[in-house]
Amino acid sequence: MLLTESPEVKATIETYPAAIQAKILALRGLIIATATETSEVNTLEETLKWGEPSYLTPTGSTLRMGWKQSRPDHYALYFNCNTRLVDTFSMLYPKVFIFEKNRAIVFHVMDSVPVAKLIHCIRLALTYHRIKHLPMLGA
Repeated sequence: MLLTESPEVKATIETYPAAIQAKILALRGLIIATATETSEVNTLEETLKWGEPSYLTPTGSTLRMGWKQSRPDHYALYFNCNTRLVDTFSMLYPKVFIFEKNRAIVFHVMDSVPVAKLIHCIRLALTYHRIKHLPMLGA
């Protein structure tokens, strides 16, 4: 898989509080590792969208990570709200994740992340264009 990294993303992450930086970098690592392990994903572009680290691939839907000063103890993994991704995740993992409407999985900085389930969500996003017609996205 070809990864196009962005120095602007690194600079943006460095503006976050240290605890949030660590969490965002862990999410970044999960996204890249999942893309690398997903045979349908040949390219992954790291960029800024709305000033936040984002990941794009032709096979899937954009993933974006964010932190807001208004909620300093939280960070989120955002998905395109015009997809069925978050609705599907909320059916698959109703008691595992905290969801923000149809657009994000929200984490508290002190919470442990259920990595295997989050990887599943990331993989569904990275392959969304191939699976969007399937019931429950093929999950």
